[in-house]
Amino acid sequence: MSKPFIVVCDGMDKSVFEDLKAQDGLEVHPKAKLTQEEIKELLPKINGLVIRSATKPNKEFIDQAPNLKYIIRAGEGTDNIDKAYCQEKGIKVSNTPGANNNSAAEHAMALIMTVLRKTAQANSSMKSGKWEKSQFTGNELWKKTVGIMGFGRIGQILCKRLQGFEPNVLFFDPGVKESPFPYAKKVETLEELFSQSDIVSIHTPLLEATKGVVNSELMSKMKPDAILVNAARGKIVNEDDLYTTLKEGKIKGAGFDVFANEPLEENSKLTELENIVLTPHLGGSTEEAQFRVGEMAAAQMVDFFVNDKLHNEVKA
Repeated sequence: MSKPFIVVCDGMDKSVFEDLKAQDGLEVHPKAKLTQEEIKELLPKINGLVIRSATKPNKEFIDQAPNLKYIIRAGEGTDNIDKAYCQEKGIKVSNTPGANNNSAAEHAMALIMTVLRKTAQANSSMKSGKWEKSQFTGNELWKKTVGIMGFGRIGQILCKRLQGFEPNVLFFDPGVKESPFPYAKKVETLEELFSQSDIVSIHTPLLEATKGVVNSELMSKMKPDAILVNAARGKIVNEDDLYTTLKEGKIKGAGFDVFANEPLEENSKLTELENIVLTPHLGGSTEEAQFRVGEMAAAQMVDFFVNDKLHNEVKA
């Protein structure tokens, strides 16, 4: 009987990948990162897939993989997978919850500080041979009001990491009945969160209810010197409205790690703006997080095909 054929599409920690290849019960494709064309060539024989955000198993993709049984999203968000069609075809889907939470929270923290202190712009200026000290006067985080939109695992880690700055923390999350921390206060509406905060950091999942919810109307509630940070999912924010809000100086700045379409288009209007810091979806991109995510994904793949156990299933 042939072994289940497993493909790791978008990369994995080297040591974890070697351990996965060494599993007797699996046949693992020898490359840990493939182009989308290489993946398509392998689809007819694939039984198990480990993906990150680059690979997008949609209906067309799945129809080319008649033997596919299991997809693991090495990370938390699964909006790049057509989960409803997977269910229809009997394909199981899992993620690796919690493995990159700390990394994502720390990246949001890095974006907050970078926007407040203008370090990215100052670095570019210095490397072009300039000394423009007066142009990069920033703002402190100390004692500011930080609003956290979405108070799940990542939002709560950010809340804890912020405490050295002695902030006033507000959060909005319909799924959290009361504050788990004495230093964080729940507000009942997004309008309250956006209007009262000096910094708003987004940490909600992408759902039908959250798609495009951060629009011009909501951003118009923000203070003129406020900043907006998104290290969650791009489609939560209407990017056209974000561009207009920043271009017209209605808020002070923004830091974004995620976008409606990734990679971000070269001609995106957001790249024209001086008051936004852009990073290429780096929330989970630390060596530590990559190891944890890969380790969890590999263990789940082995358990599914070798031990007939399914962990962390995600349904449509």
